[in-house]
Amino acid sequence: MEIVKKNQPQLLVISTLFPHKEQPGAGLFIRERMFRVGKHLPLVIVAPTPWFPGQSFLRRLRPHFRPPAPRQEIQDGIEIYRPRFFSIPGFFKWLDGWFLAFAVVPTLWQLRHRFSLIDAHFAYPEGYAATLLGRWFGVPVTITLRGTEVPIARFPFRRRLMLKGLAGATRIFAVAASLKRHVIGLGVDSQKIRIVGNGIDTEKFTPVPRVEARHRFGLSSEGPVLISVGGLVERKGFHRVIEVLPALREQFPGLYYLIVGGPGPEGDMSESLRYQVQTLGLEEAVHFLGALSPEDLKWPLSAADVFVLATRNEGWANVFLEAMACGLPVVTTDVGGNREVVSDARLGSVVPFGDPKALEAALREALSRSWDRAVIRKHACENHWDYRVEVLVQEFEALVDGSKIGTRVKPASKESY
Repeated sequence: MEIVKKNQPQLLVISTLFPHKEQPGAGLFIRERMFRVGKHLPLVIVAPTPWFPGQSFLRRLRPHFRPPAPRQEIQDGIEIYRPRFFSIPGFFKWLDGWFLAFAVVPTLWQLRHRFSLIDAHFAYPEGYAATLLGRWFGVPVTITLRGTEVPIARFPFRRRLMLKGLAGATRIFAVAASLKRHVIGLGVDSQKIRIVGNGIDTEKFTPVPRVEARHRFGLSSEGPVLISVGGLVERKGFHRVIEVLPALREQFPGLYYLIVGGPGPEGDMSESLRYQVQTLGLEEAVHFLGALSPEDLKWPLSAADVFVLATRNEGWANVFLEAMACGLPVVTTDVGGNREVVSDARLGSVVPFGDPKALEAALREALSRSWDRAVIRKHACENHWDYRVEVLVQEFEALVDGSKIGTRVKPASKESY
């Protein structure tokens, strides 16, 4: 039986995005962060799953729509509960926060002696629901901003509830300074917010021999290679990179483009991407590698020369640090916290979103330039998870000790951002 020290925080983490067998890539950045916190503090995960009557029939038309998840399981020794909450896809999303809160009450009642703080990821619906639950169960609540707060703010009802949840939180974490600025602009108290970015496991993400990596994927040992990693959804922008490949291949005839990823919670545009590749006559140049485990990502990353992500929206894209840890420069779009990760010209370049000419020019320059890959990897190593986790543990300890709520905890040995 686990022994909990007096006044030691016991965390209940709430996130609708969390990996399971049918969606192994969903919310990996949340699991990585919180499981590392779990090495210092006891925690339990509640990952509510959206549901409505008849969704199994809809899944016949869209096979990757809300794949079934185990109601309860254990991952790396940590218990995960997945109560269902009523949610109609595309409609009445402003009710999701209420439905989620009420749906998880039985689970939280069952776990009531096992948590002294609720830690929610994403401001809506999780954050809003968490503040209701925190009030009902009498515990402090933290909310982590991860990027969805930007599009949600465009919907009046959801924005109002999101801001209500943020106002009710005891502490707010932002994975990027851009997210902090965004919610401050909406009226959130800046004193409640602390930036704690995501980190990187530099033992898992480390370069392997280039020739060996390329041989694994049937690539020539010579010639430039681009790579993108992410869910095959519109937001990630794989189609925007494919669009500029014909022009790039005029200068770099042997150019290959590796696409790593599969369907995600936001959808699946793999058929559209394959059709685009076929239409442009790029079948030999573009390789779809499917979804890979974090342990296997170092291989395609080490086979490439430049990482590119023409994304529409991001909070803090951990995949940039993963690519940098393997020595790759990054070319990406100026959205969310991207410029905070690619913070130096020695690490890559950031271009305006929706400007294919700028993207093409940046990729030409990146493929032609000689990069100091040791400097790039050093930057990734400076963003190790240990620094982030130290800050989070201090914050949670201060929040559970009521005399310290609202005070600034002692900084970690390395600044969290």
